[in-house]
Amino acid sequence: MTPGHSPTPDRRALDRAFQSMRCLPFRRAFYAEVAETPISSNELCGRADWADLVFAPFGPERAEAHFNWMIRLGILRREVDGQGLTERVRLTPMGRFLLAKSPAEIGRASLRERIQENFQRHRPRF
Repeated sequence: MTPGHSPTPDRRALDRAFQSMRCLPFRRAFYAEVAETPISSNELCGRADWADLVFAPFGPERAEAHFNWMIRLGILRREVDGQGLTERVRLTPMGRFLLAKSPAEIGRASLRERIQENFQRHRPRF
């Protein structure tokens, strides 16, 4: 591995993360935004251009739940400042890798896939 390069994530992790990205209500523009600038759930929900970043409106609590799920999958990470972790999130190297693989809008999953994803997300042992 060369300095400055992270290893390519495992194929299963990539497939799982990309499937979740298709099921989540975020547009490609959201991922491009957090690749450059960290954002909090409150900032996201308070933006005038939210429709450019999400498929449907939701509140900060729901956004935070989505952020936490993407952190678990390895797509996002919490921003760190001098005091420690913040409420803001930023794209991880795996998230950047997935973003680079999708130059156009990320295709939305079918209703069936979204239901299945939601079930796995909230009932992971089944």
